[in-house]
Amino acid sequence: MGNNLTKRSQDYSKWYNELVVKADLAENAAVRGCMVIKPYGYAIWERMQAELDRMFKETGHSNAYFPLFVPKSLFEAEEKNAEGFAKECAIVTHYRLENDPDHAGKLRVDPKAKLEEELIVRPTSEAIIWNTYKNWIQSYRDLPILLNQWANVVRWEMRTRLFLRTAEFLWQEGHTAHATKQEALDEAVLMNDVYARFVEGFMGIPVIQGTKSESERFAGAVETYCIEALMQDGKALQAGTSHFLGQNFAKAFDVKFANKEGGLEHVWATSWGVSTRLMGALIMTHSDDQGLVLPPNLAPHQVVVVPIYRGEEERSRVIDAASELAKSLKEAGIRVHLDSRDTHKPGFKFNEYELKGVPLRIGIGPKDIEKGTVELARRDNLSKSFVAQEGLATHVAGLLDEIQQNLFDRALTFRNDHITEVDSYTDFKKVLKEKGGFVSAHWDGTTETENKIKQETKATIRCIPLNNPSEEGVCVFSGAPSNQRVLFAKAY
Repeated sequence: MGNNLTKRSQDYSKWYNELVVKADLAENAAVRGCMVIKPYGYAIWERMQAELDRMFKETGHSNAYFPLFVPKSLFEAEEKNAEGFAKECAIVTHYRLENDPDHAGKLRVDPKAKLEEELIVRPTSEAIIWNTYKNWIQSYRDLPILLNQWANVVRWEMRTRLFLRTAEFLWQEGHTAHATKQEALDEAVLMNDVYARFVEGFMGIPVIQGTKSESERFAGAVETYCIEALMQDGKALQAGTSHFLGQNFAKAFDVKFANKEGGLEHVWATSWGVSTRLMGALIMTHSDDQGLVLPPNLAPHQVVVVPIYRGEEERSRVIDAASELAKSLKEAGIRVHLDSRDTHKPGFKFNEYELKGVPLRIGIGPKDIEKGTVELARRDNLSKSFVAQEGLATHVAGLLDEIQQNLFDRALTFRNDHITEVDSYTDFKKVLKEKGGFVSAHWDGTTETENKIKQETKATIRCIPLNNPSEEGVCVFSGAPSNQRVLFAKAY
Protein backbone atom coordinates (compact mmCIF):
# COMPACT_ATOMS: atom_id res chain seq x y z
CA MET A 1 0.00 0.00 0.00
CA GLY A 2 1.64 3.23 -1.14
CA ASN A 3 0.79 6.89 -0.86
CA ASN A 4 0.16 7.28 -4.60
CA LEU A 5 2.08 10.53 -4.93
CA THR A 6 3.42 11.58 -8.31
CA LYS A 7 7.19 10.90 -8.27
CA ARG A 8 9.45 13.95 -7.90
CA SER A 9 11.49 12.89 -10.93
CA GLN A 10 8.29 12.70 -12.98
CA ASP A 11 6.75 16.11 -12.18
CA TYR A 12 8.19 18.01 -9.22
CA SER A 13 5.50 20.69 -9.24
CA LYS A 14 2.68 18.14 -9.27
CA TRP A 15 4.39 16.13 -6.51
CA TYR A 16 4.57 19.27 -4.36
CA ASN A 17 0.92 20.24 -4.88
CA GLU A 18 -0.29 16.70 -4.17
CA LEU A 19 1.85 16.41 -1.05
CA VAL A 20 0.56 19.66 0.47
CA VAL A 21 -3.03 18.46 0.08
CA LYS A 22 -2.59 14.74 0.87
CA ALA A 23 -0.45 15.36 3.97
CA ASP A 24 -3.26 17.57 5.26
CA LEU A 25 -1.19 20.76 5.36
CA ALA A 26 -3.35 23.16 3.35
CA GLU A 27 -5.90 23.44 0.56
CA ASN A 28 -7.13 26.06 -1.86
CA ALA A 29 -9.83 28.35 -0.45
CA ALA A 30 -13.02 29.66 -2.06
CA VAL A 31 -11.12 32.92 -2.69
CA ARG A 32 -8.91 32.58 -5.76
CA GLY A 33 -5.24 32.44 -4.80
CA CYS A 34 -5.89 32.09 -1.06
CA MET A 35 -5.34 29.04 1.12
CA VAL A 36 -6.84 27.33 4.13
CA ILE A 37 -4.01 26.18 6.40
CA LYS A 38 -5.29 22.96 7.97
CA PRO A 39 -4.67 22.00 11.63
CA TYR A 40 -1.65 19.77 10.88
CA GLY A 41 -0.02 22.41 8.67
CA TYR A 42 -0.82 25.13 11.18
CA ALA A 43 0.69 23.06 14.02
CA ILE A 44 4.00 23.01 12.10
CA TRP A 45 3.76 26.79 11.50
CA GLU A 46 3.11 27.26 15.25
CA ARG A 47 6.34 25.37 16.03
CA MET A 48 8.22 27.80 13.73
CA GLN A 49 6.42 30.78 15.21
CA ALA A 50 7.18 29.83 18.81
CA GLU A 51 10.90 29.36 18.18
CA LEU A 52 11.26 32.56 16.13
CA ASP A 53 9.28 34.51 18.73
CA ARG A 54 11.65 33.24 21.42
CA MET A 55 14.68 34.27 19.36
CA PHE A 56 13.23 37.75 18.67
CA LYS A 57 12.56 38.35 22.37
CA GLU A 58 16.01 37.04 23.26
CA THR A 59 17.49 39.75 20.98
CA GLY A 60 15.49 42.51 22.69
CA HIS A 61 12.37 42.76 20.49
CA SER A 62 8.75 43.10 21.59
CA ASN A 63 5.54 42.26 19.72
CA ALA A 64 2.91 44.83 18.74
CA TYR A 65 0.06 44.99 16.25
CA PHE A 66 -0.75 47.58 13.59
CA PRO A 67 -3.82 47.99 11.33
CA LEU A 68 -4.55 45.89 8.25
CA PHE A 69 -5.50 49.03 6.28
CA VAL A 70 -3.12 51.74 5.07
CA PRO A 71 -4.52 55.09 3.85
CA LYS A 72 -3.44 55.57 0.23
CA SER A 73 -1.67 58.88 0.98
CA LEU A 74 0.52 57.18 3.61
CA PHE A 75 1.21 54.28 1.27
CA GLU A 76 2.41 56.74 -1.41
CA ALA A 77 4.70 58.66 0.94
CA GLU A 78 7.79 56.51 0.28
CA GLU A 79 7.83 56.48 -3.53
CA LYS A 80 10.03 53.46 -4.21
CA ASN A 81 8.08 51.32 -1.76
CA ALA A 82 4.75 52.40 -3.28
CA GLU A 83 5.95 51.75 -6.84
CA GLY A 84 7.39 48.37 -5.85
CA PHE A 85 4.09 47.06 -4.47
CA ALA A 86 1.57 49.01 -6.61
CA LYS A 87 0.74 46.13 -8.97
CA GLU A 88 -0.05 43.75 -6.10
CA CYS A 89 -2.35 46.00 -4.06
CA ALA A 90 -5.90 45.23 -3.01
CA ILE A 91 -7.85 48.49 -2.41
CA VAL A 92 -10.91 49.25 -0.31
CA THR A 93 -13.06 51.95 -1.94
CA HIS A 94 -16.47 51.58 -0.19
CA TYR A 95 -17.58 50.72 3.32
CA ARG A 96 -21.14 49.47 2.93
CA LEU A 97 -23.45 47.23 0.90
CA GLU A 98 -27.17 47.74 0.34
CA ASN A 99 -30.03 45.71 -1.13
CA ASP A 100 -29.96 45.72 -4.91
CA PRO A 101 -33.31 47.17 -6.06
CA ASP A 102 -33.11 45.20 -9.35
CA HIS A 103 -32.32 41.78 -7.82
CA ALA A 104 -34.14 40.52 -4.72
CA GLY A 105 -31.85 38.96 -2.13
CA LYS A 106 -28.74 40.38 -3.81
CA LEU A 107 -26.43 43.07 -2.47
CA ARG A 108 -24.58 45.86 -4.23
CA VAL A 109 -22.04 48.46 -3.21
CA ASP A 110 -23.80 51.50 -1.77
CA PRO A 111 -22.66 54.31 -4.10
CA LYS A 112 -23.17 56.86 -1.27
CA ALA A 113 -20.75 54.90 0.95
CA LYS A 114 -17.57 55.79 -0.94
CA LEU A 115 -14.55 56.31 1.28
CA GLU A 116 -13.09 59.82 1.31
CA GLU A 117 -9.67 58.21 1.03
CA GLU A 118 -9.07 54.77 -0.40
CA LEU A 119 -7.44 52.19 1.85
CA ILE A 120 -4.73 49.74 0.79
CA VAL A 121 -4.88 46.28 2.36
CA ARG A 122 -1.30 46.03 3.66
CA PRO A 123 1.18 44.27 1.38
CA THR A 124 3.77 45.27 4.04
CA SER A 125 3.49 47.65 6.98
CA GLU A 126 6.32 50.19 6.76
CA ALA A 127 3.99 53.07 5.87
CA ILE A 128 1.50 52.68 8.71
CA ILE A 129 4.24 51.89 11.23
CA TRP A 130 6.47 54.84 10.34
CA ASN A 131 3.52 57.19 10.45
CA THR A 132 2.95 55.88 14.01
CA TYR A 133 6.63 56.10 14.99
CA LYS A 134 6.48 59.82 14.16
CA ASN A 135 4.31 60.28 17.29
CA TRP A 136 6.52 58.09 19.45
CA ILE A 137 9.93 59.57 18.67
CA GLN A 138 11.06 63.00 19.84
CA SER A 139 14.48 62.47 21.38
CA TYR A 140 17.41 60.04 21.33
CA ARG A 141 16.00 58.76 24.65
CA ASP A 142 13.05 57.27 22.71
CA LEU A 143 15.40 55.11 20.61
CA PRO A 144 15.88 52.37 19.66
CA ILE A 145 12.39 51.00 18.99
CA LEU A 146 12.60 47.25 18.40
CA LEU A 147 9.21 45.89 17.38
CA ASN A 148 7.85 42.84 15.60
CA GLN A 149 4.33 41.96 14.53
CA TRP A 150 2.79 38.62 13.60
CA ALA A 151 0.24 39.37 10.88
CA ASN A 152 -1.32 38.54 7.55
CA VAL A 153 -0.56 40.52 4.40
CA VAL A 154 -2.16 40.66 0.97
CA ARG A 155 -0.26 40.72 -2.32
CA TRP A 156 -2.58 40.13 -5.26
CA GLU A 157 -0.52 37.48 -7.02
CA MET A 158 -1.73 36.22 -10.39
CA ARG A 159 0.06 32.87 -10.36
CA THR A 160 -0.28 31.20 -6.99
CA ARG A 161 0.90 28.01 -5.32
CA LEU A 162 0.07 26.81 -1.80
CA PHE A 163 2.54 28.26 0.77
CA LEU A 164 5.00 29.51 -1.87
CA ARG A 165 2.93 32.29 -3.36
CA THR A 166 -0.60 33.14 -2.24
CA ALA A 167 -2.68 36.31 -2.40
CA GLU A 168 -2.84 36.36 1.40
CA PHE A 169 -0.16 34.85 3.61
CA LEU A 170 0.99 34.82 7.22
CA TRP A 171 4.30 36.28 8.32
CA GLN A 172 6.15 38.28 10.90
CA GLU A 173 7.59 41.69 10.11
CA GLY A 174 10.10 43.44 12.33
CA HIS A 175 10.32 47.24 12.19
CA THR A 176 13.07 49.02 14.12
CA ALA A 177 14.13 52.65 14.57
CA HIS A 178 17.67 53.73 15.52
CA ALA A 179 19.71 56.82 16.33
CA THR A 180 22.69 55.94 14.12
CA LYS A 181 23.38 54.37 10.76
CA GLN A 182 25.74 51.80 12.29
CA GLU A 183 23.17 50.69 14.84
CA ALA A 184 20.57 50.12 12.10
CA LEU A 185 23.08 48.26 9.92
CA ASP A 186 24.07 46.06 12.88
CA GLU A 187 20.38 45.30 13.49
CA ALA A 188 19.77 44.28 9.85
CA VAL A 189 22.80 41.95 9.94
CA LEU A 190 21.82 40.54 13.35
CA MET A 191 18.30 39.66 12.25
CA ASN A 192 19.51 38.03 9.05
CA ASP A 193 21.78 35.94 11.26
CA VAL A 194 18.85 35.06 13.55
CA TYR A 195 16.99 33.80 10.46
CA ALA A 196 20.01 31.77 9.33
CA ARG A 197 20.39 30.17 12.78
CA PHE A 198 16.68 29.38 12.91
CA VAL A 199 16.41 27.90 9.42
CA GLU A 200 19.61 25.85 9.76
CA GLY A 201 19.44 24.86 13.43
CA PHE A 202 15.69 24.43 13.85
CA MET A 203 14.42 23.56 10.37
CA GLY A 204 17.50 21.64 9.23
CA ILE A 205 17.79 23.66 6.00
CA PRO A 206 21.23 24.96 4.97
CA VAL A 207 21.25 28.57 3.76
CA ILE A 208 23.68 31.04 2.24
CA GLN A 209 23.71 34.50 3.80
CA GLY A 210 24.29 37.40 1.50
CA THR A 211 23.04 40.69 0.10
CA LYS A 212 20.75 41.27 -2.86
CA SER A 213 21.76 43.06 -6.06
CA GLU A 214 20.12 46.46 -6.54
CA SER A 215 17.32 45.17 -8.77
CA GLU A 216 16.44 42.34 -6.35
CA ARG A 217 16.38 44.60 -3.28
CA PHE A 218 13.23 45.30 -1.26
CA ALA A 219 11.43 48.38 -2.61
CA GLY A 220 12.61 51.30 -0.46
CA ALA A 221 15.69 49.58 1.02
CA VAL A 222 19.28 50.78 0.83
CA GLU A 223 20.57 47.23 1.39
CA THR A 224 18.75 43.89 1.57
CA TYR A 225 20.35 41.00 3.43
CA CYS A 226 18.96 37.55 2.68
CA ILE A 227 19.18 33.86 3.35
CA GLU A 228 18.93 31.67 0.25
CA ALA A 229 18.15 27.96 0.29
CA LEU A 230 18.28 25.37 -2.49
CA MET A 231 15.35 23.06 -3.17
CA GLN A 232 15.65 19.46 -4.44
CA ASP A 233 14.66 20.44 -7.98
CA GLY A 234 17.66 22.77 -8.23
CA LYS A 235 15.69 25.99 -7.80
CA ALA A 236 16.56 28.55 -5.13
CA LEU A 237 14.13 29.82 -2.54
CA GLN A 238 14.48 33.09 -0.64
CA ALA A 239 13.88 31.94 2.92
CA GLY A 240 14.09 35.32 4.67
CA THR A 241 15.15 38.94 4.19
CA SER A 242 16.38 41.74 6.43
CA HIS A 243 16.46 45.31 5.09
CA PHE A 244 18.58 48.29 6.01
CA LEU A 245 16.20 51.11 5.06
CA GLY A 246 18.59 54.00 5.73
CA GLN A 247 16.59 57.17 6.44
CA ASN A 248 14.19 56.70 3.50
CA PHE A 249 11.06 56.10 5.59
CA ALA A 250 12.05 58.64 8.27
CA LYS A 251 12.35 61.28 5.54
CA ALA A 252 9.11 60.23 3.86
CA PHE A 253 7.20 60.53 7.17
CA ASP A 254 9.37 63.30 8.65
CA VAL A 255 10.47 61.28 11.67
CA LYS A 256 13.21 63.27 13.43
CA PHE A 257 14.77 63.10 16.85
CA ALA A 258 16.77 65.50 19.00
CA ASN A 259 20.28 64.05 19.34
CA LYS A 260 22.53 64.36 22.40
CA GLU A 261 24.02 67.56 21.00
CA GLY A 262 20.56 69.13 20.69
CA GLY A 263 20.43 68.96 16.88
CA LEU A 264 17.58 67.38 14.89
CA GLU A 265 18.22 64.43 12.59
CA HIS A 266 16.25 61.74 10.77
CA VAL A 267 15.90 58.29 12.32
CA TRP A 268 17.58 55.20 10.80
CA ALA A 269 15.43 52.15 10.07
CA THR A 270 15.29 48.42 9.38
CA SER A 271 12.56 45.93 8.54
CA TRP A 272 12.80 42.14 8.30
CA GLY A 273 10.46 39.21 7.71
CA VAL A 274 9.85 35.53 7.08
CA SER A 275 6.54 34.01 6.04
CA THR A 276 4.56 30.81 5.52
CA ARG A 277 6.85 30.34 2.46
CA LEU A 278 9.06 28.56 4.99
CA MET A 279 6.51 25.73 4.88
CA GLY A 280 7.29 25.40 1.18
CA ALA A 281 11.03 25.39 1.92
CA LEU A 282 10.53 22.66 4.52
CA ILE A 283 8.58 20.45 2.11
CA MET A 284 10.95 20.90 -0.83
CA THR A 285 14.17 20.42 1.16
CA HIS A 286 13.46 17.21 3.07
CA SER A 287 10.48 15.34 1.63
CA ASP A 288 10.54 12.30 -0.67
CA ASP A 289 8.34 10.22 -2.96
CA GLN A 290 6.60 8.66 0.08
CA GLY A 291 5.51 12.05 1.41
CA LEU A 292 6.49 14.66 3.95
CA VAL A 293 9.67 14.32 5.99
CA LEU A 294 9.70 16.47 9.14
CA PRO A 295 12.77 17.42 11.17
CA PRO A 296 12.00 16.42 14.81
CA ASN A 297 12.12 20.09 15.93
CA LEU A 298 9.17 20.92 13.66
CA ALA A 299 7.09 17.77 14.02
CA PRO A 300 3.82 18.23 15.94
CA HIS A 301 4.22 14.52 16.82
CA GLN A 302 7.87 13.46 17.07
CA VAL A 303 6.83 9.87 17.74
CA VAL A 304 3.65 7.98 16.94
CA VAL A 305 2.85 4.73 18.78
CA VAL A 306 0.75 2.24 16.81
CA PRO A 307 -0.71 -0.74 18.73
CA ILE A 308 -0.93 -3.94 16.65
CA TYR A 309 -3.47 -6.57 17.76
CA ARG A 310 -6.09 -9.08 16.61
CA GLY A 311 -9.38 -9.38 18.41
CA GLU A 312 -10.70 -7.89 21.64
CA GLU A 313 -8.60 -10.06 23.95
CA GLU A 314 -5.30 -8.82 22.52
CA ARG A 315 -6.60 -5.27 22.16
CA SER A 316 -6.81 -4.24 25.81
CA ARG A 317 -3.40 -5.79 26.65
CA VAL A 318 -1.64 -4.10 23.72
CA ILE A 319 -3.37 -0.73 24.24
CA ASP A 320 -2.37 -0.76 27.94
CA ALA A 321 1.27 -1.50 27.05
CA ALA A 322 1.23 1.17 24.30
CA SER A 323 -0.25 3.72 26.73
CA GLU A 324 2.50 3.03 29.28
CA LEU A 325 5.09 3.41 26.54
CA ALA A 326 3.61 6.72 25.33
CA LYS A 327 3.43 8.00 28.92
CA SER A 328 7.13 7.27 29.56
CA LEU A 329 8.11 9.09 26.33
CA LYS A 330 5.88 12.07 27.22
CA GLU A 331 7.49 12.29 30.65
CA ALA A 332 10.88 12.47 28.93
CA GLY A 333 9.69 15.62 27.08
CA ILE A 334 9.04 13.90 23.74
CA ARG A 335 5.95 14.92 21.72
CA VAL A 336 4.20 11.59 21.30
CA HIS A 337 0.87 10.54 19.83
CA LEU A 338 -0.80 7.21 20.64
CA ASP A 339 -3.04 6.17 17.75
CA SER A 340 -5.53 3.80 19.38
CA ARG A 341 -8.26 4.25 16.72
CA ASP A 342 -9.97 0.93 16.08
CA THR A 343 -11.54 2.28 12.88
CA HIS A 344 -8.29 1.88 10.91
CA LYS A 345 -5.87 -1.01 10.50
CA PRO A 346 -2.16 -0.69 11.43
CA GLY A 347 -1.13 -0.73 7.75
CA PHE A 348 -3.32 2.29 7.04
CA LYS A 349 -1.83 4.12 10.03
CA PHE A 350 1.76 3.33 9.00
CA ASN A 351 0.99 4.77 5.60
CA GLU A 352 -0.67 7.87 7.01
CA TYR A 353 2.21 8.76 9.34
CA GLU A 354 4.76 8.09 6.62
CA LEU A 355 2.87 10.54 4.38
CA LYS A 356 2.67 13.08 7.23
CA GLY A 357 6.39 12.82 7.93
CA VAL A 358 6.35 11.78 11.60
CA PRO A 359 10.07 11.26 12.46
CA LEU A 360 9.70 8.00 14.43
CA ARG A 361 7.04 5.32 14.43
CA ILE A 362 6.80 2.71 17.17
CA GLY A 363 4.86 -0.50 16.54
CA ILE A 364 3.93 -2.71 19.51
CA GLY A 365 2.06 -6.04 19.43
CA PRO A 366 1.60 -9.13 21.68
CA LYS A 367 4.97 -10.67 20.66
CA ASP A 368 6.76 -7.39 21.44
CA ILE A 369 5.18 -7.34 24.90
CA GLU A 370 6.48 -10.87 25.56
CA LYS A 371 9.97 -10.07 24.30
CA GLY A 372 10.11 -6.60 25.91
CA THR A 373 10.84 -4.97 22.54
CA VAL A 374 9.22 -2.58 20.06
CA GLU A 375 9.64 -2.01 16.34
CA LEU A 376 11.13 1.41 15.55
CA ALA A 377 10.76 2.90 12.06
CA ARG A 378 12.71 6.03 11.08
CA ARG A 379 11.09 8.38 8.56
CA ASP A 380 14.32 10.02 7.33
CA ASN A 381 15.92 6.85 5.93
CA LEU A 382 12.94 4.44 6.12
CA SER A 383 14.97 1.97 8.22
CA LYS A 384 13.38 -0.34 10.81
CA SER A 385 14.83 -2.03 13.89
CA PHE A 386 13.71 -3.88 17.01
CA VAL A 387 14.85 -2.27 20.27
CA ALA A 388 14.34 -2.98 23.96
CA GLN A 389 11.53 -1.23 25.79
CA GLU A 390 13.86 -0.65 28.70
CA GLY A 391 15.64 2.69 28.31
CA LEU A 392 13.48 3.45 25.26
CA ALA A 393 12.98 7.16 26.10
CA THR A 394 16.75 7.77 26.16
CA HIS A 395 17.22 5.83 22.93
CA VAL A 396 14.39 7.75 21.21
CA ALA A 397 15.70 11.16 22.35
CA GLY A 398 19.12 10.28 20.90
CA LEU A 399 17.53 9.10 17.64
CA LEU A 400 15.55 12.32 17.26
CA ASP A 401 18.77 14.35 17.56
CA GLU A 402 20.40 12.04 15.02
CA ILE A 403 17.49 12.45 12.56
CA GLN A 404 17.57 16.25 12.92
CA GLN A 405 21.31 16.27 12.14
CA ASN A 406 21.01 13.73 9.34
CA LEU A 407 18.38 15.80 7.51
CA PHE A 408 20.57 18.91 7.71
CA ASP A 409 23.69 17.02 6.57
CA ARG A 410 21.84 15.43 3.67
CA ALA A 411 20.50 18.80 2.49
CA LEU A 412 23.93 20.41 2.93
CA THR A 413 25.63 17.75 0.80
CA PHE A 414 23.02 18.26 -1.90
CA ARG A 415 23.40 22.05 -1.76
CA ASN A 416 27.21 21.94 -1.87
CA ASP A 417 27.11 19.50 -4.80
CA HIS A 418 24.92 22.02 -6.62
CA ILE A 419 27.13 25.10 -6.44
CA THR A 420 28.96 25.18 -9.76
CA GLU A 421 31.64 27.68 -10.77
CA VAL A 422 31.50 28.70 -14.42
CA ASP A 423 33.63 31.09 -16.46
CA SER A 424 31.73 31.25 -19.77
CA TYR A 425 28.16 32.09 -20.70
CA THR A 426 27.91 28.78 -22.61
CA ASP A 427 28.75 26.84 -19.44
CA PHE A 428 26.44 29.10 -17.44
CA LYS A 429 23.45 28.17 -19.63
CA LYS A 430 24.48 24.51 -19.77
CA VAL A 431 24.67 24.14 -15.98
CA LEU A 432 21.32 25.90 -15.53
CA LYS A 433 19.66 23.62 -18.06
CA GLU A 434 21.25 20.28 -17.20
CA LYS A 435 22.17 20.47 -13.51
CA GLY A 436 20.41 23.41 -11.88
CA GLY A 437 21.38 24.76 -8.48
CA PHE A 438 23.52 27.80 -7.76
CA VAL A 439 25.80 28.98 -10.54
CA SER A 440 28.79 30.88 -9.20
CA ALA A 441 29.87 33.35 -11.87
CA HIS A 442 31.54 36.71 -12.41
CA TRP A 443 29.16 39.63 -12.99
CA ASP A 444 30.05 43.16 -14.06
CA GLY A 445 27.83 44.74 -11.38
CA THR A 446 25.33 46.35 -13.77
CA THR A 447 21.56 45.98 -13.63
CA GLU A 448 21.55 45.92 -17.44
CA THR A 449 23.60 42.71 -17.57
CA GLU A 450 21.55 41.14 -14.79
CA ASN A 451 18.30 41.89 -16.65
CA LYS A 452 19.61 40.48 -19.93
CA ILE A 453 20.71 37.25 -18.23
CA LYS A 454 17.28 37.01 -16.59
CA GLN A 455 15.47 37.52 -19.91
CA GLU A 456 17.56 34.87 -21.65
CA THR A 457 17.81 32.23 -18.91
CA LYS A 458 15.20 33.09 -16.20
CA ALA A 459 18.08 33.05 -13.71
CA THR A 460 18.53 35.92 -11.24
CA ILE A 461 21.27 36.88 -8.80
CA ARG A 462 20.11 35.14 -5.64
CA CYS A 463 22.76 36.70 -3.46
CA ILE A 464 26.20 38.18 -3.17
CA PRO A 465 27.50 36.00 -0.30
CA LEU A 466 28.61 37.74 2.90
CA ASN A 467 32.43 37.83 3.26
CA ASN A 468 32.60 37.05 -0.45
CA PRO A 469 36.26 36.60 -1.44
CA SER A 470 37.53 39.09 -4.00
CA GLU A 471 38.65 37.43 -7.22
CA GLU A 472 39.64 39.17 -10.42
CA GLY A 473 37.80 37.93 -13.48
CA VAL A 474 35.50 38.93 -16.32
CA CYS A 475 31.71 38.94 -16.43
CA VAL A 476 30.34 35.75 -18.05
CA PHE A 477 27.87 37.80 -20.08
CA SER A 478 29.55 41.10 -21.00
CA GLY A 479 33.24 40.28 -20.64
CA ALA A 480 33.68 43.46 -18.55
CA PRO A 481 36.01 43.27 -15.52
CA SER A 482 34.64 41.84 -12.27
CA ASN A 483 36.18 41.47 -8.83
CA GLN A 484 33.91 38.79 -7.32
CA ARG A 485 31.65 35.87 -8.10
CA VAL A 486 27.93 36.00 -7.28
CA LEU A 487 25.34 33.23 -7.08
CA PHE A 488 22.77 32.95 -9.87
CA ALA A 489 19.85 30.49 -9.94
CA LYS A 490 16.32 30.01 -11.14
CA ALA A 491 14.09 30.68 -8.17
CA TYR A 492 10.64 30.26 -6.66
